[in-house]
Amino acid sequence: MAGEEIKKKDEESLSFEKSVMLYLHDLIYLLAIVMIVFVFLFRIVVVSGSSMYSTLWNGDWLLVTGSVFSKEPQVGDIVVASKESFNFGEPIIKRVIATEGQTVDIDFEAGIVYVDGVALQEDYTYTPTNVEEGIVFPITIADGCIFAMGDNRNGS
Repeated sequence: MAGEEIKKKDEESLSFEKSVMLYLHDLIYLLAIVMIVFVFLFRIVVVSGSSMYSTLWNGDWLLVTGSVFSKEPQVGDIVVASKESFNFGEPIIKRVIATEGQTVDIDFEAGIVYVDGVALQEDYTYTPTNVEEGIVFPITIADGCIFAMGDNRNGS
């Protein structure tokens, strides 16, 4: 009888160890899948600053689709961009105002943005565009480029 008890305890011990190993195995596969999804399909971006206020707030988390699902940005889209020469490559979040071939002009006194001579109806903006940043307007957007601005124009 003592031999049977020892055999049962050994089987239970092996069964527990086997269960733990199977859970660890599954956990590793699950983590690998999650990593692949977030590296190639999606990424999480945290809003930093008030340039998109009141559409997006400082500290908001965004789940952004990766290049697999992306299309050419359209006017009105909110985009995440980065450039090594700007803010050490940190992502910035802005709204597309114009796309390639369009001409942008800004009347800083009235706070109005024009695209191809038509004033934009921008109900989403928090402040009108009154602060000049040194760009001489009007400008025509080059091929393969977009013109983007924050919704909080004077804080962007």
